[in-house]
Amino acid sequence: MAVLRPFDKLPVLNSATLLLVGSEEGVQQELAKAMLREKKSFKINIHLATSLPLPSEGDHLRPRIDLIVFMIDIKSQYSLKNVEASLAHVAANFFLGKVCFLVTGVGRVNYCSVEMSSIWKLGEVYCSPVLYCELELERVRVATAQRLLRMLQICAGHVPGVSALTFSFLLRNSY
Repeated sequence: MAVLRPFDKLPVLNSATLLLVGSEEGVQQELAKAMLREKKSFKINIHLATSLPLPSEGDHLRPRIDLIVFMIDIKSQYSLKNVEASLAHVAANFFLGKVCFLVTGVGRVNYCSVEMSSIWKLGEVYCSPVLYCELELERVRVATAQRLLRMLQICAGHVPGVSALTFSFLLRNSY
């Protein structure tokens, strides 16, 4: 059982790596495509995983992960349970600004099977920001992609004077 650690590998110049973890692969792929289409000043690597831990056989080839985004579908209790189980495979240091929770499907509150209080509690317990969006809408998907890219840029250390921990603290206190 491998635990992801934020600083076990050296960073790559002008490069950043994002890990999207969630049970809906189609939504992950659409978000990743939207992020890759955006204009950016650094190279981006996006890895998709349905759950953690990641396979250990390619660990030596895997780049340093700068940001982990746990995706929770508000209409799927399995999605929440999957994320909760995956959190055990992340080192505590990652929760110092390098993790966020992305809650999808918020436009369909009538079909909600996940309690909002349990999502808020997850953000509180892991000291990580919670973002809400509806990825089925193109303009919201693009806006979410832009926001995640900016977060990734900060988490990778490409923004002078702003650390991932400071940015995470600002995000958590903005809602």
